[in-house]
Amino acid sequence: MSQRKILLLYLGVINLVTFILFGIDKYAAIKGKWRIPVATLLGFSFAGGAIGGIIAMYLFHHKTQKNYFAVGLPMMIVTQIVVLFYCMNAPW
Repeated sequence: MSQRKILLLYLGVINLVTFILFGIDKYAAIKGKWRIPVATLLGFSFAGGAIGGIIAMYLFHHKTQKNYFAVGLPMMIVTQIVVLFYCMNAPW
């Protein structure tokens, strides 16, 4: 499998996992149960799951009032797009 396919597979999986984590955290918030730490949500977003995080954020109406999510995730997406563009066009 080529490096590009591995990268795209990784991004698909990390975005799906991040989306699910946001959904679980929203459910836990509604039920008053144990919550997923903010650092975990931001960490998965930073690790490549920012698109999944921002989709979940607005789909579930979760963390939309928190600046570190409302501003941080779009900034992460821009950064990840730049890195992805570089990686996809690198002559390796």
